[in-house]
Amino acid sequence: MKKIMMMAMMAAAATTAFAQDALVKEAKKQFSAGELDKAAATLAPALNSAETTDKAAAWNLLNDIKYKAYTDEYQKLALQQGYDVDRMVNALIDGFNAAQECEKYDVQPNAKGKVKIRFRKNNATRYLSERQWLYNGGVLQYQNKNMKGAIKAWGAYIESSKSPLFQEMTMPQDTLLADAAYNTALLAYQEKDYETAKKFADVAVTFPDKEDDAMNMKLFIQKETAQTKADSLAYLAELKKQHAAKPDKEQYFNLLQEYYSRANDNEAMKAWAKEETVINANNKMAWALLGEAEMNEEHWDPAIEAFKKAAELDPSWTPVVFNTGVCLNSKAIALQDELMDKKTMNISKENKEKVTQVLRQAQVYLEKTRELDPNRETTNWSYPLYRIYYAIGDKAKMAELEAVDPSLKMD
Repeated sequence: MKKIMMMAMMAAAATTAFAQDALVKEAKKQFSAGELDKAAATLAPALNSAETTDKAAAWNLLNDIKYKAYTDEYQKLALQQGYDVDRMVNALIDGFNAAQECEKYDVQPNAKGKVKIRFRKNNATRYLSERQWLYNGGVLQYQNKNMKGAIKAWGAYIESSKSPLFQEMTMPQDTLLADAAYNTALLAYQEKDYETAKKFADVAVTFPDKEDDAMNMKLFIQKETAQTKADSLAYLAELKKQHAAKPDKEQYFNLLQEYYSRANDNEAMKAWAKEETVINANNKMAWALLGEAEMNEEHWDPAIEAFKKAAELDPSWTPVVFNTGVCLNSKAIALQDELMDKKTMNISKENKEKVTQVLRQAQVYLEKTRELDPNRETTNWSYPLYRIYYAIGDKAKMAELEAVDPSLKMD
């Protein structure tokens, strides 16, 4: 009984194998008759069936079918007879992919344990000469506003550069690979296909002329895909790593500034800004950010010191000159409150002079701001300056400012 069952199973297996091989033979006939789509459809079940006797030959047949579909459309293009760009480009990609699948089976040992490669030379020669059209096809798809088609074609072009199919070929110098990698990554990024964008940005970043732009894109992808606090911290760590490696690249500093600003964490911003002033004491933006962080906490002296450092590095930087004056003014107000007798609400002449000295310092910076920004396009210096003139009793200067800004006039 067992023997009969085994014979039945063997017969069934033989029948299945025969059926798959019959599909391959039928597809060959259809291919020879020019029925390309029909041949591809007939062949499809045999390609992934374990029962197909010669998988390398089956995949090579699909390669031939798709390559013929490509050349048919390419001939129409050459003759300007109207061609189907999708069919042409996709057939070339599918043909190349089929040739690579053929290669996988072609290198496997036969029943006698020997490897006899039958298809590589012809396929490698075929696709090395046509590889340029993977790139050109991407250009055509892009021109037709088929962005997904362009990504697919350029992606195939990029990946083909390392195909095992070409291992015995001398590859010509590839002058398009860097642009192809970056443009594919950029297009995928614009399409919000971040996985594909990162994949090809990883390629683009290996080319010196694309390294900075590709790294920026990788950082943008990491930032935009961050969903958890861990993701956000990983982005920050990578950003700091790139900044440490290339401290002269402003984009990394700017991205760090954006990160801390969005985090709305003044302590973190202050700590980072302080780090940056140690790394580069000539970084005026770091001093300005440190000043703002100290100003937010009403730490007037550290804020003034930081803003003065920034102003020393760029004397015409209106906002930091203005902020220095504002902080000095705020320091004077705080000092007056501190020195005032809380019972009588009076202040001694000596203490009043201390306050006035600080106000005079604020006056210098606010008047400098006025010189730099006379039309108040960047800063609204008129009100704090007017309050200083009022506090020190300079009526002439008050009248002058009232003429400039009537809203300042006191009743």
